[in-house]
Amino acid sequence: MEVSVCMGTKNEEKAIAGVIGDIRKARKDAEIVIVDSSTDRTPEIAKRLGARVIRQPPMGYGVALRAALLAAKGGILITTDCDGTYPLEKIPEMVELIGKGYDVVSASRFKGKGRISTMPLLNQFGNRMFALATNVLYGTGITDITTGMRAFRREVIHSFDWTENVGLSLELLFKPARCGFKIAEISIDYRPRIGEVKLNPLTGGLGMVKTLLKYRLMSVAAKPAYSKDRRSRPA
Repeated sequence: MEVSVCMGTKNEEKAIAGVIGDIRKARKDAEIVIVDSSTDRTPEIAKRLGARVIRQPPMGYGVALRAALLAAKGGILITTDCDGTYPLEKIPEMVELIGKGYDVVSASRFKGKGRISTMPLLNQFGNRMFALATNVLYGTGITDITTGMRAFRREVIHSFDWTENVGLSLELLFKPARCGFKIAEISIDYRPRIGEVKLNPLTGGLGMVKTLLKYRLMSVAAKPAYSKDRRSRPA
């Protein structure tokens, strides 16, 4: 099955070549789809290395990633960040789990771990609290709701209208979970970031809280063409 790796990028010229190289090592034939709003050489480097680059004005993380996912052609769609933090050698394992019948494979930075040396303590606390809140509100049983690295069966992405920006990483998990798609979670290492942090922790956190509460009060249903009679059970 064809695999597409999807990213939103903004001024990642220091990291983009290494990230694309790591994707190629993990899955040589993967389609790489980047939605970019950079003012540096990120799109130029990405195109030279064979990525499909879609230029877009800066509108935020979720808008860019959603556009990349919807533009991708693969039967398995993988999300990651373009900052070198995620271990892309895990792509084959994630693809294998999709092949075994899972609809979503979520890569957790926290599963089975205590303190993470490459993440500030405040970020660790906030991310763990978001996971706890999501588990309480949506019954997901997931340890890392804000991870940027996931694999999706194509049908999952096309089963919903994705509306969130800052909170898209949460939405990409709890909507499939509420609708019975089969979810696995694997443990990953989290590496030092290359480049600058672009998300403001305060505004980002408030946006995620809004996303969690909004959808807890709304009904969530997959589009009829894609709805599945499956019970979500994290591995």
